[in-house]
Amino acid sequence: MSSPELTLKEYLKVFNVVILKGEKENQLYNLEGIKAWHDFDGYTCFLGYKDVTLTLLFHGRYSFDYDKKENLSAFLVLLTKILKGVEHD
Repeated sequence: MSSPELTLKEYLKVFNVVILKGEKENQLYNLEGIKAWHDFDGYTCFLGYKDVTLTLLFHGRYSFDYDKKENLSAFLVLLTKILKGVEHD
């Protein structure tokens, strides 16, 4: 399932912001509750929050996995907040 809330480019931008500005915890980066990580070769990237995982795949595809719709909504709000913070930098 894809969300109309943000574009793939915006999701990738958030991923980069979390990697650059977040605190590293083992193999994960954490910024404002959003976690970012990637697989061993970097072709698949992930953003996570509570039970929500956004998988950013090679060739421009992405997918969401979640149990609770309210967590997905909160996740999208946090991603938008991070994007707005970048626009003001």
